[in-house]
Amino acid sequence: MSTDTKEQRFRERVSHWSETIGAKPKLVQLRRMKRKWASCSTAGRVSFSRDLLRKRGEFQDCVIAHELIHLQVPNHGKLFKSLMRAYIPNWEEMHLER
Repeated sequence: MSTDTKEQRFRERVSHWSETIGAKPKLVQLRRMKRKWASCSTAGRVSFSRDLLRKRGEFQDCVIAHELIHLQVPNHGKLFKSLMRAYIPNWEEMHLER
């Protein structure tokens, strides 16, 4: 599968999760990231590591949901964990994957 196709499928996943969660990122970008899978800003920008394109879909979903939930809940407190569990029940196991 070409990189363009993988990127398009990834962006479709982001759109799906954005609608599901009700989060509206102002900008979604794929870029090189050395130490993490993704990040988001208080301005609504969500950045994902291009390395995610090589990971399985379920892991991508977990990272995408994590960042989109952060647009609504900026910390890893009880509400964040509850929302993650609602959308990705096995998210804590998924986070162990590298």
